[in-house]
Amino acid sequence: MSDEAPDSLIPYDEIVQEALRAVVGRVLGSVEKSGGELPGGHHFYITFKTAASGVDIPSALRERFPDEMTIVLQNKFWDLSVGEDGFSVGLSFNQIPSKLVIPFSAITAFVDPAVDFGLQFQAAIDDFEQPSPGHEATDTDETGEPIVKSEDGSNVVTVDFGRKK
Repeated sequence: MSDEAPDSLIPYDEIVQEALRAVVGRVLGSVEKSGGELPGGHHFYITFKTAASGVDIPSALRERFPDEMTIVLQNKFWDLSVGEDGFSVGLSFNQIPSKLVIPFSAITAFVDPAVDFGLQFQAAIDDFEQPSPGHEATDTDETGEPIVKSEDGSNVVTVDFGRKK
């Protein structure tokens, strides 16, 4: 008997990733329905791949963050619109108003630090362009300031089914 698990003909990893991304959509949808008001102390850090298919961000942000970017939805955001496949939101970067369109498939992390809740997603390599060499992405909040991430892993759900290559 072999210690290796057999290859599954059912794409469990993709199904689970899609279901967890639906959590993000449902949470953002409830904020949209409340007129963009976040309840209590809730706020969200959303990390996404800037080169993912369907991501629409200003070119200056794409140049500054050629691979990955984290946005914060807390005090200063507007026009949150949530659809079946993604969301759009208005944020300011260095006092310049910007509209971002982000498909749920581009999201790699969703965190609500107010309640120590987080989800991490595996990126689907097929959906991304290669980042340009020589650029290092830094996470930023809506003001363009760097974000310091907590590494304690409190209530963070990471799903990695170890896809065979």
